[in-house]
Amino acid sequence: MIKVSFVIKRGLIHGFTVEGHSGFGEEGNDIVCAAVSSAAYMTVNTITDVLNLRPKIKAKDGFMTIKLSSKQSEKAQVILCGFRLHLTELSKDYNNNLTVTISEV
Repeated sequence: MIKVSFVIKRGLIHGFTVEGHSGFGEEGNDIVCAAVSSAAYMTVNTITDVLNLRPKIKAKDGFMTIKLSSKQSEKAQVILCGFRLHLTELSKDYNNNLTVTISEV
């Protein structure tokens, strides 16, 4: 199962972590994994290459995390909220393969 966790501080998304594998299909043919991975990389690439922000990012097979400062988080809210919405809706159709949690700190 893919687990996605969003971190919220004072009403703003300050980061997220994506970890695991969906188990929906064979490696290389898993549409849930492909959808989540594509959306996560698009989100991070937009934050770094379009908004020109430099948050803390770690990525490896089955894992990605991004942490933004308060100022960075304010600038990136639209893309972060869109990513959260996308994954929340996807998890409704694939609830055995994807979970989304929100942690307020």
